Amino acid sequence: MYYVQAIGKHFFRHGTEECSDCLLVPVAQPGQHPPPLGMNWVVATLVSAFFLGVYELAIKHAVRDNAVLPVLFLANVCSAAVWLTLLAIQRTHPAALPEMFLVAPLSPFQHAQLFLKSFIVAASWVCTYFAVKHLPLSIASPIRASAPIWTTIGALVFLAERPSLLELLGVAITLASFVLLSLAGRREGVHFHTNQWVWWSFAGAVLGATSMLYDKYLLGRAGYAVSTVQAWFVIYLAVLFLPLAVGWKYRWWQRNPFHWRWSVLLLSISLLIADFVYFTALRDPHALVSLVSSLRRGSTLVAFGGSILFYGEHQDRWKFLAVVGVLGGIALTLMG
Repeated sequence: MYYVQAIGKHFFRHGTEECSDCLLVPVAQPGQHPPPLGMNWVVATLVSAFFLGVYELAIKHAVRDNAVLPVLFLANVCSAAVWLTLLAIQRTHPAALPEMFLVAPLSPFQHAQLFLKSFIVAASWVCTYFAVKHLPLSIASPIRASAPIWTTIGALVFLAERPSLLELLGVAITLASFVLLSLAGRREGVHFHTNQWVWWSFAGAVLGATSMLYDKYLLGRAGYAVSTVQAWFVIYLAVLFLPLAVGWKYRWWQRNPFHWRWSVLLLSISLLIADFVYFTALRDPHALVSLVSSLRRGSTLVAFGGSILFYGEHQDRWKFLAVVGVLGGIALTLMG
């Protein structure tokens, strides 16, 4: 059973007949899920993976020889502007929006929960963006692809899950692939144990895994709608990056100049689509977060291919085998 919230001046429980002109929005209770939005969760995850790969390619273009913090801020301002526009339409003409874009009212505590998600993602992005700026994408992207492995470790530690032997084999192959990737990176002057940006990239991956576990809580047990999570998530991200953008503007630290590029808008749009479809996949009662997060890392193939086609990054068979190993390790983890 679902409770119903009215978009308007009042709130009503299911079954009331008051405020007949209000638009009613179904809101799942903890542990419940609304019906899928017409797309199989596996297909939704693969669509999300494609747009996530486009997002990674756009990041590389946007931050190359460019200031990182303004890129982060403006990309999130673009995303927040989309949802603020939808919120304004919902307030004035709620019937004009499809149900999937309606945002439910929240209590202060619920706002704090979504603010925490934005904080975790903001920290992950700061690490990832600086790493992508200073590393070849064909190295940074596979490191990011390890996030499902850290998700599995998080589930083991915090959710008392016990991985199978096949899952442990997947973790071992993934870690071995990173050793191979490290050896390939040495040829480009990237030494994993001494290069700080490699560790920044790993930190971004671990924080990303933390965000995935939190997504499972928000969209599963807490019962948030996809639109509600994404709307306030991107709005709070813009708020969090505002002080950093101001600091960059007024030169509170040594900084690089910023140049506007079309890829800033592209990375905003591609991430909006990737996240919305990803959240939709997680809402499916048959979807498992470990499967969704791992399949989503198929974005590595898009980024790997794009780095060759668009950026002319040097590739060799060892790096290719390392990428295949990362994906193979993830696949074994899924099969377990």
